[in-house]
Amino acid sequence: MNKSFIEHISHAFETPLTNSVLIFSLILLIILLAPILLRKIKIPGIIGLILSGVIIGPHGLNILAQTDAVKLFSTIGLLYIMFIAGLELDMNEFRKTRHKSIVFGVYTFFIPIAIGYPVCYYILGFDVGASILVSSMFATHTLVAYPVVNSYGIAKNQAVAITIGGTILTDTAVLIILAVIVGSSQGQLDQQFWMRLTFSFAVFLAIMFGIVPRIAKWFFQKVESEKTSHYIFVLFIVFFAAFIAEVSGLEPIIGAFVAGLALNKFIPHSSALMNRIEFIGNAIFIPFFLISVGMIVDIKVLFKGPEALIVAGTLTVVAVCGKWIAAWFTQLTFKYSGAQRQVIFGLSSAHAAATLAIIMVGYANNIIDENVLNGTIVLILITCIVASIAMESASKKVVLAGEQDVVEEDKDMLRDEHILVPIANLNNMEILLDFATMIKNKKSPHPVTILSVVPNNELAEANLKKARKNLDSTAKYASGSEIEVNMMATIDYNIAGGISRASREIIADSILLGWPSQVGIIEKMVGEKTESILNRTDINIFMCHFGKPFVSNDKITLVCPPMAEDEKGFSYWLTKVGQLAIELTLPVVCIANARSESAVTSFLKKSKINCNIRFVNHTDWDDLASLRGYISDTDLLVFVSARAGEVSYNREFDGIPKKLARKYENNNRILIYPSRRPTSVFDNYDEVSAMSTNRGYTRLQRMGKGLGSILNIRNRNLPGSTK
Repeated sequence: MNKSFIEHISHAFETPLTNSVLIFSLILLIILLAPILLRKIKIPGIIGLILSGVIIGPHGLNILAQTDAVKLFSTIGLLYIMFIAGLELDMNEFRKTRHKSIVFGVYTFFIPIAIGYPVCYYILGFDVGASILVSSMFATHTLVAYPVVNSYGIAKNQAVAITIGGTILTDTAVLIILAVIVGSSQGQLDQQFWMRLTFSFAVFLAIMFGIVPRIAKWFFQKVESEKTSHYIFVLFIVFFAAFIAEVSGLEPIIGAFVAGLALNKFIPHSSALMNRIEFIGNAIFIPFFLISVGMIVDIKVLFKGPEALIVAGTLTVVAVCGKWIAAWFTQLTFKYSGAQRQVIFGLSSAHAAATLAIIMVGYANNIIDENVLNGTIVLILITCIVASIAMESASKKVVLAGEQDVVEEDKDMLRDEHILVPIANLNNMEILLDFATMIKNKKSPHPVTILSVVPNNELAEANLKKARKNLDSTAKYASGSEIEVNMMATIDYNIAGGISRASREIIADSILLGWPSQVGIIEKMVGEKTESILNRTDINIFMCHFGKPFVSNDKITLVCPPMAEDEKGFSYWLTKVGQLAIELTLPVVCIANARSESAVTSFLKKSKINCNIRFVNHTDWDDLASLRGYISDTDLLVFVSARAGEVSYNREFDGIPKKLARKYENNNRILIYPSRRPTSVFDNYDEVSAMSTNRGYTRLQRMGKGLGSILNIRNRNLPGSTK
């Protein structure tokens, strides 16, 4: 019996492994350990996974074979890489610097090809198809060094923006060339081929950019609450696009890339859906693909003779030189500094995802041999290391030159930003939390604080338990979206007082509130809760009504009243509106006078906030009804108001939440009250009894109006009244 058991165990571990559960376990172990171990010696994780595949593959220790399951996961990973490449492109950045991006794109596309083709054809002796394929591979680049850009805070430097924009052009052009090369390898490049390719490509683009966005917008609007369905829908679009591309005579990776571009504006970069897409891709599919690439590599070929080493060395030198010359030409054209040239080179010199995708297709169609495949792996290893080192050095130079993103006077405020979200209605919780995540500064170490205030009465203890239970459901949603939150539940005699006290305890920079609901006669006389919060705090307040998903919005209409630029919170709220526009990929239409327009333009330029904005000059601010012509039902309305007594305050702003709710009930809307400078130390005692003269006078006026309305109602009901 012992012998049979030992035979059973030994059979299970026979190589290559055949047990699917054991194969999957081994793959997961490699995905877990390879990046952790190689991070210690500063080698990119992508290289570790490829090397792991080399070791366990058929040409290594022969632990794993190229089974159908491995090939399936590899295909999914390849498509996923190209999809995320299209999805993560910042279209606002591209539009802002599109002319310079086009110039850089031309340089970084044609220069490597112009150098690479003669080298491949005349020196390495490749045929025409292989020479074009390999030289076009030199034109691609993967933003492996982008995390370095983020860590040094230079992501909004123009050199970074044009490099990212150039990625769209080079990757798209190379993928089209790939379709032509694959087509030519399977037949003749006759007139019929070109007509068929042109027609199928046109139909494919019409489906992807004409039909798919409409379906996606409808789906995200109608199936708003089913978060799992959103991810499944996105996966369906990716693989359906890959299938359509294949039917059209194009490569499936082109379909996946175009699917990313088509869905780009519907999936905000800080959204829970984006987090799920990246998480599952980076955790399973993409590592699986990288390991499978390593399994194809036969490292022994490099030692069989000088040919493989010559190919690997030549490809690497051409790849690095081509990208450096393209960066140098870009520097000369736009008069950039040496540090900016090095930034462009560092970002564009790494060859990884797109390069792998192209070479794998070429290898599968027998256009290139294993020497080129192995040489490409060496190229990827060296260029990723060179790019990381170059980017690290360039980023330090840019920072020392004072060209980092954050405006100096706002640096500390943004870095230590703390957002408070009081929750009264659980139905509003998810979208308010999503909104907080979109506008929150990514460098702030503080979590978003979720607050529940319970009235201090005989049911306080029971209500507090209920509030904590509600906060637990909020915590589950936040953890599922990887949103870092801090939960607070407190008891207070006054809800507004509790919110005000909590905001001071955590030193909040802003409070995000749901839209104020209808109030009764007592609240009208004594003071509404939202107004009470305004009076008790000096920080930025955002009142939000999101009745529809953000995907239903076509643009952001920003109403900026005269002298809003003179408020203390001007830079804060404008930064947040710009950030929201970038996240949602929406244009901004700013309604303002000439002075405010100048201030907004100047701040956005100084802060390097690259949102797509245009201005509408407006002068009649005493009649809010005159704004109606600028606003449609599909707009996200952002209205900047002010507290009573502040410099930009207008009498027309009295009761503005109610006016906006009545006139723009179909719109998603945000009402902003900018932070103000504290007027007196005695304002801190508002919670007890002390109020400024203006506030007290306002309250008396309200009470008088309330009593007057009650008396009028009573007079109407008196016998003999003619009213």
